Amino acid sequence: MKAADLREKSVDDLNELQKTLARDVFQNRLKNFTNRLDDTSMMRKTKRDLARVVTLLRERAMGLVRAPKVTKDATAEAPQAAKPAKKKAAPKAEVKAAAAEAKPEKAAKKKSAKKSEAK
Repeated sequence: MKAADLREKSVDDLNELQKTLARDVFQNRLKNFTNRLDDTSMMRKTKRDLARVVTLLRERAMGLVRAPKVTKDATAEAPQAAKPAKKKAAPKAEVKAAAAEAKPEKAAKKKSAKKSEAK
C-alpha cells in the first residue's frame, strides 16, 4: 500500500484497516512460528503497512495535514516558485583559525594523560 492511497481514505476506513492489519501481523507471526507461512516477506510488508496507517491516524489526530504530491500535469500548469537563497558559510580563514586553536588543547591533554600514566 502506498501512503498516497492511504491519505485519500477517511479516518473510519483507516481505523478498520488498522484492525485488519494488526490481525494479519498476528496471523503471519503465528503461521511463521508453525512453519505454515510460505512468503516470510509478508511479515515485514504487513508491519510496514500497519505503521503507515498508524502514522496517518496520528497525523490526523494531531491536526497535521500533508499536501498531496504534485504530479507532472500540475507542475506544467503552475509556475515554479523561486528557490530560497542559500545561507552563506563562514569564511574559510575563520574556520581554519578556530580549528587551529582547538587542536593544541587536545594534544596537550593527551600528553599530560600519558605523562601521568608513565609515573
